[in-house]
Amino acid sequence: MRNLIVVAIASLFFATTAIAADSGCEAKAVDKNGKALAGAAKAASIKKCEKEAPAAPSCESKAIDKNGKPLAGAAKAASVKKCEADAKK
Repeated sequence: MRNLIVVAIASLFFATTAIAADSGCEAKAVDKNGKALAGAAKAASIKKCEKEAPAAPSCESKAIDKNGKPLAGAAKAASVKKCEADAKK
């Protein structure tokens, strides 16, 4: 039962992260004057953004303790959240 709850929470976290990544690329689809792009220009901008996003190191892979062991549970979630917030700056 406990494993089921952990899996459910983890899947919600990953789904939320994926949605946030999509909206981040959409928010970055602006022209040099700050106006939102439309049509093919918007699609190309989003495609380029999504292509570049996986090239960055994953915050999940950076969630390790001082001994090099992977974090788990709330510590991992907090570490990933902080990493993603730092990446947006």
